[in-house]
Amino acid sequence: MNATCNNYLWNASDLPNNTFMDIALLLLGLACMVIGVLGSFLPVLPGPPISWVGLLLLTLTSAVPDNWWFLGITAVVALLITALDYWIPALGTRKFGGSRAGMIGTTVGLIIAIVFPVLGVAGIIIWPFVGAVVGELLNKSDHKKAMKAAVGSFIGFLTGTFLKFVVCMVYLGLFVMDAWAYREGLFPFLYSG
Repeated sequence: MNATCNNYLWNASDLPNNTFMDIALLLLGLACMVIGVLGSFLPVLPGPPISWVGLLLLTLTSAVPDNWWFLGITAVVALLITALDYWIPALGTRKFGGSRAGMIGTTVGLIIAIVFPVLGVAGIIIWPFVGAVVGELLNKSDHKKAMKAAVGSFIGFLTGTFLKFVVCMVYLGLFVMDAWAYREGLFPFLYSG
């Protein structure tokens, strides 16, 4: 009976030396992917660059072949989207006559939505807008101009957030596709026969 059971069991000494490191890199890369997706909504975390680090960690495994062109292009996209995330809200705010107070109000509203999730997922959209309105009202005396500026701040915020989210989800999809394509090399103990 022991001989039969041993045919189905694997010993750590039978694994290649790099298997544990590959699994560690895979798990760290997956954690970076999840943090990157969260970072597309949270203003304190740069979502696309963190997701890119996840792609880099997966590429550093011995199972996935090096593709430096892929990593270079995705790094440029991550950095470009991160730069646009700072530029787009400012452009939206300026175009609609908004101020820095509206942008700060949007960020404060988002933090309130995350810390106090009273309205659930809808709060991620409602609270930043409320924050933009309050920020503009504190900065301007005219309610009509304040509302228009708040809309500009909010549209800029949504555009930047949407772009970061799309890039992070594409990177997550690429991560999963590569991990699946090279699963036999990442998990040789599951496929040794």
